[in-house]
Amino acid sequence: MGKHKKKEEAVFLRKKITLLRAFSLLIGSMVGSGIFISPKGVLKNSGTVGFSLVVWFACGLLSMFGALCYAELGTRITKSGGHYIYILETLGPLPSFLFLWAEFFAIRPANSAVVSLAFGRYLLEPFFAPCAAPVPAVKLISLLGYCHTKNFQDAFDRQSLVPDKLPLAFYAGMFAYSGWFQTSFVREELVRPERNIPLAVIVSVITVIVGYMLTNISYYTALGTQDVLASPAVAVSFVQQACTNLISVVPVLVALSCFGTMNGGILTFSRTLFVASREGQWPPLFSMIHIRRHTPLPAVMLMFPLVTAMVCIGDIYHLLNFFSFSRWLFIGLATLGLIVHRYRHPELQSPFKVPLFVPVSFTIICLFTVAMSIYSDPVNISIGCTMVLSGFPVYYLVIQRKMSNRCHRLLYYLTHKLQLLLEVVQQEIKTY
Repeated sequence: MGKHKKKEEAVFLRKKITLLRAFSLLIGSMVGSGIFISPKGVLKNSGTVGFSLVVWFACGLLSMFGALCYAELGTRITKSGGHYIYILETLGPLPSFLFLWAEFFAIRPANSAVVSLAFGRYLLEPFFAPCAAPVPAVKLISLLGYCHTKNFQDAFDRQSLVPDKLPLAFYAGMFAYSGWFQTSFVREELVRPERNIPLAVIVSVITVIVGYMLTNISYYTALGTQDVLASPAVAVSFVQQACTNLISVVPVLVALSCFGTMNGGILTFSRTLFVASREGQWPPLFSMIHIRRHTPLPAVMLMFPLVTAMVCIGDIYHLLNFFSFSRWLFIGLATLGLIVHRYRHPELQSPFKVPLFVPVSFTIICLFTVAMSIYSDPVNISIGCTMVLSGFPVYYLVIQRKMSNRCHRLLYYLTHKLQLLLEVVQQEIKTY
């Protein structure tokens, strides 16, 4: 009795995410802003309606492959942290730190900024129709919080296909599906993860594939190719054509969907910093959790300033290309890590195992798309690549190099003061 009471009073991340909550997290993270802003990017870079639908289905299939790989990694590696911990455990500390560096300064802020901008655009669009919402107003709201068969004619016109733009079409499509990996970030908080991770990802990804295909067919049925490309908010344009009675309701529903995605992103990203701090690659304050809420509060608070900067200076599609390079590079490395982990630990019996061709295919496609995108959008991709490479000197100067006594005392002093201010402590019970 006394031991049970002591555990109830202890400060640690509790296992509260059931199968239904895991399913809700995945669906809520995937069905956010992507399906409402990506159709334009997919169509623009694929050339025709038919090829864009092929890209959407291919992205869904690729997401399923990635989700299955992560489901196996989640049953093999018992720690939270998603991409970071999988790369750390399979490929080593340097690649994992480079991911952490890119994730903090590029991937997550840019991704959150894209969702935030979509949130602001859809929330303001009805008030300015038929004109486009002013850009400053969209950015401000972003910080505070998508029937004619003739549209399918010549759906596979090869003259409109530009092969070197296909990687950007895949980036836009994969952005809409991104979120299938979210359960891997909260692995230590999942109830029965060996069973619930594979079940949740398989059901959720299939559900989203079907929903996205039907949604895109609906868009193209009501809107022409030029209408989709010209629309700043595809879902609003669709409702204006198909069901004018819902014109004031749909933007609010889309904005709420974006808000849910942002909430899921904050939940999972904070776990990345939490685990990285616990592994010694991030300041120790971020491995602490709130004494009453039992959440990694410092890690949650850290992201807002960078997201604010990205929202203020960025454009949705430029930000999309900018962070997609780094994201899919490291996701490809994580699934490569699954192959390495299988080779190094043949004795490990995983309760869930995918055929070898799944991680091999997914890794090759990811890395090939990343390589091709350098040619498709050299400016934004170069910036993303530079951001990743800038982590090298930081790793060797800060992580590998032993900290001086003076710096150590200063860090300890700051950590202690912030710990008192935020009311956070280290976990008292090991959860992995």
